Amino acid sequence: MAYVTGGLPGVDAELLRGLQDAGADAIEVGIPFSDPVMDGPVIQQASQRALQSGATFEGILAEVRSAALDVPVVAMTYLNPVLAMGFGRFVEAASGLLSGVIVPDLPVDEAESWLAAAPAAFATVFLAAPGTSKARLAEVAEASRGFVYCVSTFGVTGERSSLAATARTLVEELRPLTDMPLLVGVGVGTPEAAAEACGFADGVVVGSALVRPLLDGDRAGMLDLAKGFRSAIG
Repeated sequence: MAYVTGGLPGVDAELLRGLQDAGADAIEVGIPFSDPVMDGPVIQQASQRALQSGATFEGILAEVRSAALDVPVVAMTYLNPVLAMGFGRFVEAASGLLSGVIVPDLPVDEAESWLAAAPAAFATVFLAAPGTSKARLAEVAEASRGFVYCVSTFGVTGERSSLAATARTLVEELRPLTDMPLLVGVGVGTPEAAAEACGFADGVVVGSALVRPLLDGDRAGMLDLAKGFRSAIG
């Protein structure tokens, strides 16, 4: 799953199609927010540029619609923008264009209204973090639809030189609790790390490594890197 920040200059329907052609099995589009508490400096900078360029949820959805992708598209945003629209309006706007939404700062035990607003076919993706109790992991697994986002390490998003050992431990703890795909994200900075993660998980989410070239306007380099991640995991 390739992540890009929606509304960032250069992130348009053509780029989304390019990611699909590069081999992305799914695309995660970030809906920028002014206080992205989970994100490190690369995606923070991308979100800031997108907001300064006038990014809106409606505009980002329009690019997704124009791209007419064959692979699923999942949005990632924070709770405040969703609350500002209202759960019902947000899901109504997203339905038919997005397969689901990741809301990283929405705790599973406060998500009853969100889950009620989302139709059963709409993926409501929750995050599982290292060090979480088995009881809490079971709650995350039960509430998640589509897949479970396995946070590989402690801290914010960003490239790491190697995959944290906590990623494997977390996936192994979750595996008996759900039949849904388990995707590892946060810190998957190289094709080699992606290949390692796919040895025990069902997939990876790659974000900062792909967004960094876009900050320099290097769309071609970003797509080449996406192809490298695809080739590495087979």
